[in-house]
Amino acid sequence: MTLLRTLWPWFAAALSGLLLVLSFAPFDQAWLVWIALAPLFAAIWFGPVHPRYPLLRKAELGYVTGLVYFLGSLSWLTTVTTLGWFMLCLYLALYPAVWAGIVFLVATPREDPYSFRSVWLSSRRNLATGLLAAAAWVGLEFLRSHVFTGFGWNALGIALHQNVPLIQLSSLTGVGGLSFLTVLSSAIAVATVRRLMLEARGGKIRAHFDFTLTIALIVAAFGYGLRQFGDPGESTSLRIAAIQPSIAQDEKWNPAFEQSIYDTLARHTEAAIAMQPQLVLWPEAATPRGFFEDPVANKFVKEFAGKGDYSLMLGTLILSHQADYNAAVLLSGPDAEPQVYPKSHLVMFGEYVPLRESFPLFAIVVGDLVPADFDAGEGPVIFRLPDPPVAMAPLICFEDTLGYLARDAANAGAELFVNLTNDGWFKRSAGSRQHAAHAVFRCAETQRPMIRCANTGVTCVIDHLGRVVQTFESPDGDTFGEGVMLAEVRVPQNPPVTFYMRHGDVFSAACLLVTFAALGMLLVRRRDAVA
Repeated sequence: MTLLRTLWPWFAAALSGLLLVLSFAPFDQAWLVWIALAPLFAAIWFGPVHPRYPLLRKAELGYVTGLVYFLGSLSWLTTVTTLGWFMLCLYLALYPAVWAGIVFLVATPREDPYSFRSVWLSSRRNLATGLLAAAAWVGLEFLRSHVFTGFGWNALGIALHQNVPLIQLSSLTGVGGLSFLTVLSSAIAVATVRRLMLEARGGKIRAHFDFTLTIALIVAAFGYGLRQFGDPGESTSLRIAAIQPSIAQDEKWNPAFEQSIYDTLARHTEAAIAMQPQLVLWPEAATPRGFFEDPVANKFVKEFAGKGDYSLMLGTLILSHQADYNAAVLLSGPDAEPQVYPKSHLVMFGEYVPLRESFPLFAIVVGDLVPADFDAGEGPVIFRLPDPPVAMAPLICFEDTLGYLARDAANAGAELFVNLTNDGWFKRSAGSRQHAAHAVFRCAETQRPMIRCANTGVTCVIDHLGRVVQTFESPDGDTFGEGVMLAEVRVPQNPPVTFYMRHGDVFSAACLLVTFAALGMLLVRRRDAVA
């Protein structure tokens, strides 16, 4: 029994991590995210307290949860670098560890030894505890998405990407509001079970206002989302053809495969323009060499840009003496001035190595995958499509996982997002599905649709509510194959300015401030107690 009492909190912490892994692709058991942190809450609240290092031991429980969570959900990174994946997860697990420590310090009810009534019988205290724990988690997710340029991948709310009514809450709070509800749900679930056990012993069960109010919050969020399903107003119809060439990553920059890549793009584009689209899309870094610098690539692209009454948008590299960019280019005819967007948010360890010169270990871990660093553009840039007149915001690669970039573009006048990406790095793993799940929230946050054109992975159309209305699949149902997605996209003519567009992640930032305030109050109380 002593061994069981010692070990069960560690098993509970690992179980929470496993439940979180199952909440995301490839498993997509989103319902689990509502109770995923319940075992960890139980371990923090009811597990044995170490006599010498109580705070450290509780933080270690959070670290176990975080390590299982990130090692499992980010396992697709092993297709690029196993060592890098492991080191990244060691770092990311620190956030749940800090959270567990915060919960132990300021969100764990303490029994009063002079009272016959358990602290867990108070609805008010249980609710306050759950709210504070939820705020701390959201605040740390917000911090994670900004530290070291940010890696906010798989915030808890992302697991709910298929629940279209509920994700409308992100137009007010961003993804943070959904993460808040899921953490609160786990906290109140554990508090409710504990309270029922105590009430069963006493033979009297009272109203559980903490449970009722939590359910009411979730229902209210769902109801708010249902109200957004009305008529979006006047819209413009845009016929698009998105080319998914499915070029293997080990072939993409191999000179021996250059002609094959051009042939693949040409074959599918010829088939696409026969359907008379108004916009043809090629994915990120579509051509083997840069459009502006290489005469072969320039000629190839301009030939297709001038073949019909359509615009061509593609991803390309810009390599010059002044700067190197990963860019998107829009060509509306062979003689039109190209519209260019240099990518503004670079992927750490993918497009640049931080501290490359001063801390060479990072460069050693990445190896030849990133031989040199790209430069960041200033963005956002709005592309103007002449026919029909549509204002488009290009987002390259993982930029559609960042709420503030889409928000800035929408505030700059974008009516439509276009994401050009290359998920070929991650082969047939869950990485591309997780990537697309993040993109859903850029649409729900701003109420603007998105077209995603991938080299391989998930080429799709997402409407203004975050519904994936069309996905490219090969005849055998494979989203990783090569081919063309033809689609009719409805672009709102006067899309609304949402609360999130005006104020950004103010909810998540407020949660972080509340957490700091709670910790500050704890320090003041302890100082006064010592004095």
